[in-house]
Amino acid sequence: MTVEPAEPIGLSEHQRDAWHLARDFAQNEIAPHAREWNRDHHVPVEVFRKLGELGLLGLTIPERYGGPGLDATSLALVTEELARADAGTSVAVAVQNGLVASPILRAGTDAQKDEWLPRLASGEVFGCYALTEPDAGSDTASLRTRAEATDDGWSVTGSKMWITNGGVAEVFVIFARTGGEGARGISAMLSTKADGLTVGHEIPKLGLHTSSTVELAFDGLRVPREGLLGAEGEGLKLALATLDGGRITVAAQAVGIARAALDLAVSYAGERQAFGGPIARFQGVHFPVAEIAAKIDAARLLTLHAAGLRDAGRPHGAAGAKAKLFASSVAVQAADVCVQTLGGYGYSAEYDAERYYRDAKITEIYEGTSEIQRMVIARDLFGAAAR
Repeated sequence: MTVEPAEPIGLSEHQRDAWHLARDFAQNEIAPHAREWNRDHHVPVEVFRKLGELGLLGLTIPERYGGPGLDATSLALVTEELARADAGTSVAVAVQNGLVASPILRAGTDAQKDEWLPRLASGEVFGCYALTEPDAGSDTASLRTRAEATDDGWSVTGSKMWITNGGVAEVFVIFARTGGEGARGISAMLSTKADGLTVGHEIPKLGLHTSSTVELAFDGLRVPREGLLGAEGEGLKLALATLDGGRITVAAQAVGIARAALDLAVSYAGERQAFGGPIARFQGVHFPVAEIAAKIDAARLLTLHAAGLRDAGRPHGAAGAKAKLFASSVAVQAADVCVQTLGGYGYSAEYDAERYYRDAKITEIYEGTSEIQRMVIARDLFGAAAR
């Protein structure tokens, strides 16, 4: 049994088509295999390429570069449906669209756009966003990876941690220090796999077993001068602007995970017999599920509101932070209610409840922890007084 949400009011035909396309693909091509893929820690690159063929890897890439030229609302709807089937698979799509294509669109030269955007949109290549370091997660301005100027570009030395898509990526958006300490000394650059770049082994994780996550090591990686992405010293501004949009897709992912957990809890409680009838008739079972259903709807509305602001070109940083903060909390709560509803079966790997439980937690951590989201919201409310 699935609990289908009402169609959001005001969707365009293109948004509706993208949503339905993603939902059908997710339920037919991803959901039947998700348990096996997660058990085997299989990163389904073959499915990523199919998503590229459907135009879902480059949703926000303009038509002139091979994408459908859709918007943040479309990306949120697509991410939600993919995450409902398998959270790890949705991450690859969110990163390709939001963390790789987005900064190239925002700050890339015509040559960079012409070279990479069509290939990213089609799934010919995958990309990753290399910002986080072993000692620089939330405090991005303290990153240590260094890019020393050379006659024809830069030589990059340092390391990055928790890099999603890193194990399958062929283009790397790298943030490195080209100047002094602090935010103004950081630049962004594009690189391919080359000598001086080592991709580490897949990092074992609590969840998202279908998503590639690696450490990157740089030892004299040569990046040509034309590899600079945006202006020198403006890298951190680009990184934070990119994350403003990325938080919306993480919120959408959280909503998708929560919906999957709700589906399973409703289905199980309606079928499980105890004390002479289905356990769904007991308040102790159906009240927590009902509360989660209400919260999921609220999280979805917050997410689509933030996406709508982004599409309208209006400030959306605080709205995205609110959506991610609330939706990620709801995903964790929904997964917990799902496990509790199934009881012993919820703790068993034979059911998907434990996968939702493991996958939900990361939405409170990556692309800005819940604590960081609260800081963003507080600064929007209080301004300088909150700094």
